[in-house]
Amino acid sequence: MSDLKQKLRDDLTTAMKARDELTTATLRMVLAAVTAEEVSGKEARELTDDEVQAVLRREAKKRREAAEAFGGAGRTEQAERERAEGDVVAGYLPQQLTDADLVALVAEVVAATGASGMGDMGKVMGQANAKVAGRAEGGRVAAEVRRQLG
Repeated sequence: MSDLKQKLRDDLTTAMKARDELTTATLRMVLAAVTAEEVSGKEARELTDDEVQAVLRREAKKRREAAEAFGGAGRTEQAERERAEGDVVAGYLPQQLTDADLVALVAEVVAATGASGMGDMGKVMGQANAKVAGRAEGGRVAAEVRRQLG
C-alpha cells in the first residue's frame, strides 16, 4: 500500500475518533475515489503515491468547480462546504507554485526548447508539465505558456 494512501486511512481514523464530520466525509470520498481507480480497468492493482496524488488533484479540482457552480447559483452554504472539503484535500497535495514561480519555470522551458511561437506550444507544454509535476493546474500552465509564446 502506498504511503500516501496509508496516511489518508490513518487520518480518517483520527478524524472519526475526533468526531470531525467534515474531514471524515472528505477523506471517505477521497479513499472511495482511490479505490475506484484501483479497480478500474481489466485488473485490480495498488496505486503508487504519484497515482494517488493524481486522484487527489482530480478531487480537489472537482471541489473547486463545484464551489464555483454553487457560488454562482447563490447557494453559499454548499459552496462553503465544497471549499472546506477542497482545503482538506489540498492538505495532502504538494505546495502549489506561485504565479512568479510559474512564470520563471515556463520562461526557463521556453529558453531551453528554443520555442519561438505558438507552433511550439506542444513541445513547451510537455516539458513544462513535467517540471511542474502537479504543483499547478494544467490550465494555469497553458495560460502562461500561451502568454509567453504569443
